[in-house]
Amino acid sequence: MKRHLFIIDPLDKLNLKKDSTLMLALTMQQIGFKVAFLFENDFSIENKKSQVKIYPFKGILDKNFSAESLRLEEGEFWSLDKKVTLHMRLDPPFDKRYLRILWLLKLLEYQGVEVANSPLGVAAFNEKIYAYAQKNSHPSWIGSNLDSLKLFCHKLKKANFKYIILKPLDLYQGFGVEKVLLNDPQFLKILERNIADKEMLVAQPYIQNVEKGEIRSIFYKGRELGSILKVPPEGKFLANIAQGASYHAIKLSTPIKRECVRISKELLKVGVPWIAYDILDKKISEVNITCPGLLVEVSKAHKKNLANLIIQNF
Repeated sequence: MKRHLFIIDPLDKLNLKKDSTLMLALTMQQIGFKVAFLFENDFSIENKKSQVKIYPFKGILDKNFSAESLRLEEGEFWSLDKKVTLHMRLDPPFDKRYLRILWLLKLLEYQGVEVANSPLGVAAFNEKIYAYAQKNSHPSWIGSNLDSLKLFCHKLKKANFKYIILKPLDLYQGFGVEKVLLNDPQFLKILERNIADKEMLVAQPYIQNVEKGEIRSIFYKGRELGSILKVPPEGKFLANIAQGASYHAIKLSTPIKRECVRISKELLKVGVPWIAYDILDKKISEVNITCPGLLVEVSKAHKKNLANLIIQNF
């Protein structure tokens, strides 16, 4: 049986009650897999054969599939070889530091280590841009040129949109997202500030249906594991659970499910089996592949441990 190694952020940066990686790792441990954690500060490799300091752990899952009583054991060294599957579970942002980690993981693949999701696939497909590339997608602008952004905003006005959404290209969980009235007297200054603050900016029309909810759907190897509808708090527009959104189980419509399956099959060809889709107003708005999340919440909503479905399809 293969050993499974999870490269993760420090435990004090994780929400132990909501972390998908901890849920999967503890489920695997309960089944009998040999699993351990690898922290970024301990991650170094050699170009021939690598050994890394890892940490076994103990813990349990509560009735809501959250990690409980998690504790690290004394560190030891594992050889990285064909007997190891390394799960890339570092949170974004996708920056220079993240890219360097992917380069190292690619070298490990050359040495026979299985990496999931594959560093090549993660590096090649930006989670937002890949969604915008689909035929059925929301109008989107990506860049850092103010004149080009003003032209895009003018098009939105002509199409009778009242608000625009501005967000950074590389962040997650709704951080840095701003809703702006297109007729705001300070609109130009707001654009200038966002261009200055963010290396690469995304602009989209505000889709009012987000107030009724946004779908999160988790797929593994082309199979839907479960989906939820995330509903923003009253008077808010961010449908992020980390920002206070509520959620409940739903069933994907046939057209959306067919589209998710199609994309999942495309990404599986580049070594990306685990995907979390965000779907807004019947269109895919993000294809999350860096560290797909909400496995705990989707499992809780569907009242079953969906990590078992991932494990069954390793």
